[in-house]
Amino acid sequence: MLRSVALRVTRPRVAVLSAVHDHPHADTDSIIGVVHKDLGEVSHQAVYDVLRALTSAGLVRRIQPAGSVARYESRVGDNHHHVVCRSCGAIADVDCAVGYTPCLIAADHSGYEIDEAEVIYWGQCPKCVAATSVASGGATRQQKQPVRQEKDRRV
Repeated sequence: MLRSVALRVTRPRVAVLSAVHDHPHADTDSIIGVVHKDLGEVSHQAVYDVLRALTSAGLVRRIQPAGSVARYESRVGDNHHHVVCRSCGAIADVDCAVGYTPCLIAADHSGYEIDEAEVIYWGQCPKCVAATSVASGGATRQQKQPVRQEKDRRV
């Protein structure tokens, strides 16, 4: 993969790329921890530099949901989106909407040639919903109070 984008194959690059593949949506500190377990001593700056090179080369994708640190994933080359848990911060991939998608068509593109839309859905993951339900004696958030409708949040 590294050679296919004209990057030299080095142990830190291989280790970082493997860490991102094995830990989707991991933050930099988590990736550093995985690389340290794999290679031993590697500087934080080296990992940051490798992540920057891999992102620039299109081998990894950097995402940063509002209120979160940068995270990295190896799923590149498609226009998928993400869902983020408001409670625990878990992130999962969501395939791009198909069919008529008015929120993905800019009303005024200001002369830009748009080639990608980034949408982040917010809510609660299944584990947090279950934990909330257990903690409240089986009543869900919707049973307790009506859910406030929010405008689309786009990053």
